[in-house]
Amino acid sequence: MTLGSVVVLVMPGPTNTLLATAGLRSGIRDSAHLTGAEFAGYLVSISGWGYFLSHAASSLTWLPTLLRIASALYLAYLSVRMWLTANSFPSTAQGTIGLRVLFTATLLNPKAILFAGTIFPVAAFESLAGYVEAMAIFTSLLVPIGLAWIAFGAELGRGRLMRVSPARMQRCASIILAAFSLSLAWAVLH
Repeated sequence: MTLGSVVVLVMPGPTNTLLATAGLRSGIRDSAHLTGAEFAGYLVSISGWGYFLSHAASSLTWLPTLLRIASALYLAYLSVRMWLTANSFPSTAQGTIGLRVLFTATLLNPKAILFAGTIFPVAAFESLAGYVEAMAIFTSLLVPIGLAWIAFGAELGRGRLMRVSPARMQRCASIILAAFSLSLAWAVLH
């Protein structure tokens, strides 16, 4: 669960792009609170999907396998999209990002289905103790990774990362995401 969560949380997506953009526009100090909105969005979405999937899987035995295949395809799609959009990064000319915007983007982020149906253990949705343990691990990963995205955006805004190419970083992340997609597909098929 830990490795899968880290890989997916680190990958650029709607939430991470908004976090980096907030850091770029407002700096770390004024944007750090947005990780709370990210946590709240994932908490609601993962909990809802996890509850639904754990109860539906008992009568629809094919659902977990289908979800894993769909997740692998979604990750492959994200990988390709990240590769193709590597040269575009938000500018500081746009407006500020608030709690509601970040919460909504995270709530609707398809990564939540991936977490609930593939990465979180089944036990997380079968008992309160399993749920609390999985959410504690997830939260301990989410907060520093979210802050890292904010810091990345802030450093880009300050011009301190002249040697770091966001496009190259995104393409490397795309390759890692593709590898994760392939490993997920391999596990389903074998």
